[in-house]
Amino acid sequence: MAIPDENIHPAATGNAAKTVAEHQAKQDLVFYSGWFCPFNQRVWISLEEKGIPYQYKEVNPYKKEKHFLDINPKGLVPAIEYQGRALYESLILCEFLEEAYPGCKPHLLPADPFERARVRLWIDHTSKTIIPAWHRLMQAQSAEQQDAARQELYDAQRKLAQQVKGPYFTGEEFGLVDVANAPWVAREYILAEHRGYDRAQAGNGWSEYAERLATRESIRKTTNDKGKLQVIYDRYLRDEAQSELAKALRAGRPIP
Repeated sequence: MAIPDENIHPAATGNAAKTVAEHQAKQDLVFYSGWFCPFNQRVWISLEEKGIPYQYKEVNPYKKEKHFLDINPKGLVPAIEYQGRALYESLILCEFLEEAYPGCKPHLLPADPFERARVRLWIDHTSKTIIPAWHRLMQAQSAEQQDAARQELYDAQRKLAQQVKGPYFTGEEFGLVDVANAPWVAREYILAEHRGYDRAQAGNGWSEYAERLATRESIRKTTNDKGKLQVIYDRYLRDEAQSELAKALRAGRPIP
């Protein structure tokens, strides 16, 4: 039986489609992307911020073709081929881009070892608290579940906002904590429209920080039309999505 998620729109739309069109030429780095995926957008933002030459290839991760599975046995986006060798996992890829292209700026990680470790601590906070709470809220069906997940999300966002030096996490420079959070910030309207979320309720400057992320050029250039995204997220809102993330949360497991 076909998985309903297989029937997604086949290509990026809106601003993201224009960016895709600019990256069709063959390059040393091939970016395997699912236009709808927030984890994928992290890597796309990093590529655009740093101005790294790349070739964009669209993948439907619900139709796991052999070549893509050879690149990423998990069958998940994002993934890259770099000079014929394959890597995957969004945050690992972002750090790889930082190290493989040291001449491409801005640098997304601080040079100071202590500050670099601090950035990784708050990326860990994002991965273990903000993103799971965000998706639990979206998939929650009862009012009680939604209230609990919404408060969990506010608390997690508030803790991160307290650490923002401004205008971005480490100060003036846009960096990897910002990249790690930006795709979900760009999708907060889904929670606002369907789950009673109000970013101002997080407090401690989260709303202002989120607005700076959402309006940054690299985020705008890699964001798709809301209508096409809504079709994807309607399945999550009904708790019917069959992504590995949705299934993990449904089963009470960590996000893969």
